[in-house]
Amino acid sequence: MAVTLTAAAAARVREYGGARGGGAGLAKLRFGVRKSGCSGFGYVVEYADRAAAGDRVFTSRGVEVLVDRESLAVVDGTVIDFRATGLGAMFHFDNPNAAASCGCGESFTTAEPQ
Repeated sequence: MAVTLTAAAAARVREYGGARGGGAGLAKLRFGVRKSGCSGFGYVVEYADRAAAGDRVFTSRGVEVLVDRESLAVVDGTVIDFRATGLGAMFHFDNPNAAASCGCGESFTTAEPQ
């Protein structure tokens, strides 16, 4: 089980997470899903100061990725990237559990019902 970051995603988290000043030690990113959109799940990405009870903590490229228990089965194996294109910049997710996504790209579904 793992959630990993590309070099670009780790750099972004360290840059913005470290600027927040609230956490000690490694930069931290909370990653998970919520029921949302037309396909079923939407990603949740937030900078964090500390792990919550029940979080699974993965360390990737000097960043702690915190995943809540309920999201873990849906995001296990995901590689998080950060891309800047034109005027926009955002995280992108290569999730082996995502079977399909909606036309707008805001939500996805899995092959197995959760």
